[in-house]
Amino acid sequence: MPLIHVIICFNSLILFLYMDLVAALGGIPGAFFLLLYPYQYPIFFTTKSIVKMKQNKKTVPVELSYYGLYLLDYLRKYHPDKASDTGFIAGREEAATATFEKERLAGGTVEDAHEEAMRVLLEGLHFSPYALLTEVVEREFADEVAEQEREPFCRRLYPHLNNLFAGYDTSDDTFALSPAHDLLYTELVGTVMLYLESYGVQ
Repeated sequence: MPLIHVIICFNSLILFLYMDLVAALGGIPGAFFLLLYPYQYPIFFTTKSIVKMKQNKKTVPVELSYYGLYLLDYLRKYHPDKASDTGFIAGREEAATATFEKERLAGGTVEDAHEEAMRVLLEGLHFSPYALLTEVVEREFADEVAEQEREPFCRRLYPHLNNLFAGYDTSDDTFALSPAHDLLYTELVGTVMLYLESYGVQ
């Protein structure tokens, strides 16, 4: 059973909750959740990270903060090609955390600071080529690719589409609203069709 320690600062804004989440978080030894009343935006730090940051504020913690964990989960779902890029994740995590702190120090509300931090964290990542591939397979090839095979199929095919995606500026957060989006969709339909004809689902 996880060991829980609660430390309450009698301040209308701050509640620190320390929890040992070894089992719940897959072996991560300890965690701080900073809950800012009335908005509960958890900022996750492991205890080791806190020690390291006290020693050197410029040190990037080995473990990920709330923003780092959020980004990692987001990338795994929508940008699997970036999910293993630790440098990219660490850079975005640091920028988002710094943005949150800057906005709060400037007098911004917790809600506004969190919103601005999320904007920095996900800049250029709102459009997902992988999600578009999944959509194409689900809508256009439902008969050819069974539902239980679609995710594995897309995972296998996706790395082979780099040249196709490179022809479009998918980092533009408004890409989904542009005519280029429809053209990319059409190209993906043709590419998936040719792949299935040549290699099948497996």
